[in-house]
Amino acid sequence: MAADTLKIGSKAPDFNLPAVDSKTYSLNSFDEKKALIIVFSCNHCPYVQAYEERIKQIQKDYVKDLQVVAINANEDLNYPEDSFEEMKKRSAERQFNFPYLRDEAQQIAKAYGATHTPEIFLFDKERKLVFYGKIDDNWQDEKDVRAKYLRNAIEELLAGKTISVPETFTIGCTIKWKR
Repeated sequence: MAADTLKIGSKAPDFNLPAVDSKTYSLNSFDEKKALIIVFSCNHCPYVQAYEERIKQIQKDYVKDLQVVAINANEDLNYPEDSFEEMKKRSAERQFNFPYLRDEAQQIAKAYGATHTPEIFLFDKERKLVFYGKIDDNWQDEKDVRAKYLRNAIEELLAGKTISVPETFTIGCTIKWKR
């Protein structure tokens, strides 16, 4: 965890960001859900690409209680595949079942202390951070996953239990910051 990454128990920083569906979302957009996942994401990172289906499946499996929101903060001058137009294409091609937001100014990524893609922040109903880190222990092959960190945290949260593994280190590509 980076020194300025949100700590367990911290309130989710608010945001007001455009999405690929032509809507603008804020933290309040998801008030009806018991849990909220903010995943810092992008188009080009192989780690993100490897996890896209798993993220979609989590949204599908917990649609009643939880909302996944992906935020792309990568600069797109050197990474044109992460532009807003390319985000729209990828969301449509991959049939994302969650909002995919653009953090052009990179302020939201900084507010969360995000450093990687994918980087997961799971919040409870009060939007306090209860889990931070990675989805599971094998980004390359879902069949070889032994520890489902995010799913376990979701199950514990929804059951009213204490999160047994509230933090893991993150893996993935670094967020591409503007210079």
